[in-house]
Amino acid sequence: MSLSIRNQLPGTITAITPGEAMAMVDVHLTGGQDLTAAVAPSAVEELGLAEGTAVNALVTATHIALATAPAKDLPLHNRLPGTVTGIATGGAMASVNIEVEGGALTAAVTRDATTDLALSPGVPVVALIEATEVALTTA
Repeated sequence: MSLSIRNQLPGTITAITPGEAMAMVDVHLTGGQDLTAAVAPSAVEELGLAEGTAVNALVTATHIALATAPAKDLPLHNRLPGTVTGIATGGAMASVNIEVEGGALTAAVTRDATTDLALSPGVPVVALIEATEVALTTA
């Protein structure tokens, strides 16, 4: 299946915590980092998700925020450290390419954010991703 979502990270499910409204699915990414997705319980059933299932974690570029410090005080499940590898700017927005362990991400942020954070190639960043913004597909 072809998707327009640039950020597709392969991994394996390590745990599923069921819930009435959402199930929390922990994924160990091929690159060695961990990611949590909040998905509907019906999706767990329909996709046949279980510990050991190979999946791809999908995140749209607009759902990735960037920080230049760990941001430990934010109530987020997902923090992927990486390094900026490139930036393409437009009128109001910028596309920031980030190398993370075992893969790459693209974040769409405001052009002002690239200036405020002093982003340029080589700058270390943390990609912040809310669990509800992570979709899963079976590999």
